[in-house]
Amino acid sequence: MSSDTLLKVEHLSMRFGGLMAISDLSFEARRGEITALIGPNGAGKTTVFNCITGFYKPTMGMITLTRKTGKQHLLERLPDFRITREAKVARTFQNIRLFSGLTVLENLLVAQHNELMRASGYTILGLLGIGAYNRASAAAIERAKHWLERADLIDRADDPAGDLSYGAQRRLEIARAMCTGPELLCLDEPAAGLNPRESLALNGLLQGIRAETGTSFLLIEHDMSVVMEISDHVVVLEYGQKISDGTPEHVKNDPKVIAAYLGVEDEEVEAVIATVEGGIL
Repeated sequence: MSSDTLLKVEHLSMRFGGLMAISDLSFEARRGEITALIGPNGAGKTTVFNCITGFYKPTMGMITLTRKTGKQHLLERLPDFRITREAKVARTFQNIRLFSGLTVLENLLVAQHNELMRASGYTILGLLGIGAYNRASAAAIERAKHWLERADLIDRADDPAGDLSYGAQRRLEIARAMCTGPELLCLDEPAAGLNPRESLALNGLLQGIRAETGTSFLLIEHDMSVVMEISDHVVVLEYGQKISDGTPEHVKNDPKVIAAYLGVEDEEVEAVIATVEGGIL
């Protein structure tokens, strides 16, 4: 495996009864890059995410994540909480999953609960605010404030998360995920429902996080303006199979991708190829 390969998916397959949702999928995500997973509805994108993050155990295949330390984790063999804790993989969901009744700051502290519990020794030291727990608690608050600053939400720290606008809630989810210190952050349609101004703010946030921390991103996205603007690498799925893999420019001009998004039948793909080669599209 190349030293700059963070995630390697090999021959991944996922079957649900008689349905093969993912079939023999292989791709790599490189360290420090933004990799987009795209395709028409029902292509299997979220299933891939669920396999990577431990929500599903794949029927076949290997998913290897290599930490900066060089340690490798076989994600298909780990439960989801160990993928987060040991392999340092975090994710957001297509449907926002914030604690709407907690404040914006409290949502980021919840993300650091496991670390705080370890600092307390799982004893009443946490309640008393003594020793290591006191230091860990102060560090957690500082970390939360840092990511609220980066997400342009520090002025809303004491407001209920449910009072934020939709776009601000999306940024809060990303800030909360970053409080876990991920090396790979999986984003499931982060731009869904955003207006152009909010999408631009999202792009800036992701690029800023990458520049500051070196965090790698794997994202599912239907907004092609977001994909083409920020992605280094794009993988395209159709009916659970990879049909294209390369730079945004390569994928954008791939006849198979154009055919998939136009809903063209298999026997018509050659006609699309001829059209592209003729310079009509």
